[in-house]
Amino acid sequence: MKFVILAAALLFFSSAAAHEMTPAYLKMVPVTDDIYETTIKMLNRRQDVEFYEMSAFDGEWNPLPFGSYHRVFKLPYLKRKEVKIYFQKKVLKKLVYVCTTSKLYKSEGTVISSRICSKVEK
Repeated sequence: MKFVILAAALLFFSSAAAHEMTPAYLKMVPVTDDIYETTIKMLNRRQDVEFYEMSAFDGEWNPLPFGSYHRVFKLPYLKRKEVKIYFQKKVLKKLVYVCTTSKLYKSEGTVISSRICSKVEK
């Protein structure tokens, strides 16, 4: 019983830090007749993570192609970064989520990767 109370107290008083990504709902802006862009803003609130990877998914969580100068990018602790992402018009019809995932170094012990997704406004 003491173990359960101790475990519950540790979970309650410990804080889980993750990275932040805005906006929650992405707006696509046409660049050409066939290319659209959106911008995400990132903040790294994790001391144990320096690299993040972007990905795009449809409604069934199947990966979709996209273009960016920074598919995997470095973001030091408590620093911000703005990243532009480009999509073809044919992909935009299927696109539902744009996500960022923390990339962890191999280490001993338990580590937690975080993924944050924004939904595309239709």
